[in-house]
Amino acid sequence: MDRPIIFAIPKGRILDEALPVMKAAGIEPEPGFFDKSNRALEFATNRDDVRLIRVRAFDVATFVAHGAAQIGIVGSDVIEEFGYSELYAPVDLGIGQCRLSVAEPKDADPAEALSALSHVRVATKYPALARRWFAAKGVQAELVKLNGAMELAPALGLSRRIVDLVSTGKTLKENGLVETETIMDISARLIVNRAAFKMMSGTLPALVERFREIAGASREAA
Repeated sequence: MDRPIIFAIPKGRILDEALPVMKAAGIEPEPGFFDKSNRALEFATNRDDVRLIRVRAFDVATFVAHGAAQIGIVGSDVIEEFGYSELYAPVDLGIGQCRLSVAEPKDADPAEALSALSHVRVATKYPALARRWFAAKGVQAELVKLNGAMELAPALGLSRRIVDLVSTGKTLKENGLVETETIMDISARLIVNRAAFKMMSGTLPALVERFREIAGASREAA
């Protein structure tokens, strides 16, 4: 048998929506995947030729880009942040929808409006995306890289603004912040390693096509 396909899936917000899509594509994790006490990161599936790895969303892109995994599911925010040329993102799965936005304290001084500034300090998990967006506005952004608890940054004086994922806006509101700009709308994509897509032509293209069919059917149903 040829080596199995390693399918990288993200922990966190996308996973619950991704699993039904994967099931529809004929891929189901072994029972141990659903055991919350199980610390394993690699799992068998109902298919002998597909194994799963469950990693952080940012790491999904890295594993696939470097060929350690051949296929994966990850948000378009991660794809844009890294910009890996080795990645092919052929299918918008239509799940994991949210947006990447700029937020600031609701009582911010109007004199500090973005249009009046040439320099800002911003806390974010997305320095590349944030830097490009602010630069396009003619603003130099000093980026403070955080991996979580972004909403604390303005209250504790780390930065006046944050760039973070927003879904309902409830977390921002609870922390005294308001969304002021949308950088990009986000959804989960199926990603594939370009080299693997060519080398594993007997398996990967068919799997990608199955996900494309499912995504298309979902859009038609909506």
